[in-house]
Amino acid sequence: MSEPVVRAPGLEVHEVPDGYIVYQVDRDRVHYLNKTAAIILEFCDGLHPADEIVSEVAKAFQLAPSAHQEIRAGLESLKNEGLVQ
Repeated sequence: MSEPVVRAPGLEVHEVPDGYIVYQVDRDRVHYLNKTAAIILEFCDGLHPADEIVSEVAKAFQLAPSAHQEIRAGLESLKNEGLVQ
């Protein structure tokens, strides 16, 4: 099983009607997350490994296993932006 995924420190997360606005303090960057990305970020609490996050997000949106690759890509994007570790 993979390591749990956790949010990066120093994030200010603000909920908006279509997702989240996330301010990354240390990089002075603002990110706009759609609802799917916001749900992915919610599961990055240090308790869930990547595989579990993918399956839980698929369940939350009632998506078929064929969507797992897209969800994983969303998680990777959050990692690449430095929002999760």
